Amino acid sequence: MTGEQSAKAFAASGPIVLIGAGNMGGALLTGWLKNGVPGSSVIVVDPNPAEAMRKMIADAGASHVTEVPKGVTAGVLFIAVKPQLMDAVLPPFKPLVGETTVVVSIAAGKTLSALETHLGKAAMVRAMPNTPAMVGRGVTGAFANARVSDGQRQLVQNLLKVSGPVEWVPGEADIDSVTAVSGSGPAYVFYLVECMAEAGRKLGLQADLAMRLARETVAGAGELLHQSPDDASRLRQNVTSPGGTTAAALGVLMAEDGMQPLFDEALEAARKRAQELAG
Repeated sequence: MTGEQSAKAFAASGPIVLIGAGNMGGALLTGWLKNGVPGSSVIVVDPNPAEAMRKMIADAGASHVTEVPKGVTAGVLFIAVKPQLMDAVLPPFKPLVGETTVVVSIAAGKTLSALETHLGKAAMVRAMPNTPAMVGRGVTGAFANARVSDGQRQLVQNLLKVSGPVEWVPGEADIDSVTAVSGSGPAYVFYLVECMAEAGRKLGLQADLAMRLARETVAGAGELLHQSPDDASRLRQNVTSPGGTTAAALGVLMAEDGMQPLFDEALEAARKRAQELAG
């Protein structure tokens, strides 16, 4: 993408105002700047960003403020603060929301109606990224309300996809299911590594060796899945020889009381909790 194309891809009616430059907000900001968002078009609002983040903001020519900027109408108001802080943080930002502003929230469990309570009626997108966004390998589920124009939706798509693919869902309630599958999903994979390593230790391997084997296996399998045109079931079958060791293990994992019912229960618990948090 040329510089001119990048500028067009991220062109907004006003500055991109990012509230919160922590792990997720910082990861997105890094992606924006690397992908051609002009630093001069970004205002970062954070009372105490990390020193490395301060330097990146300054080097990019972006603005950093610790309080709500005055006399600004945001093109995009991007909310990346913890959900429990939103009720206290958001009300002073209402003056930044104008007729052409699109509000984007990546706060888990906060509905668009909750945002409207603080910011008024506006074009709004509720998004759920996940932590691999910090290395540019995340995936984000997103829902746009009826006030979001086609142009605003494309702009938000461009801003979110710097950290990985974006999947739009037809209803806001679907975000709770997205949270259960991909928002919380990295933790399930990390726990899989823990379980594999512990099982290896019980088989007699040194604990650190078992952990290295499990970690690299899961990371490598993920990369193979990423690069391969085959779906997960085909890749699984490619590893599985009839009557072999993999088949013996999968006979346990794929039994009627194996992994699938556990995942069904776990993801339903995650979705229910997301619904509870949303009120």
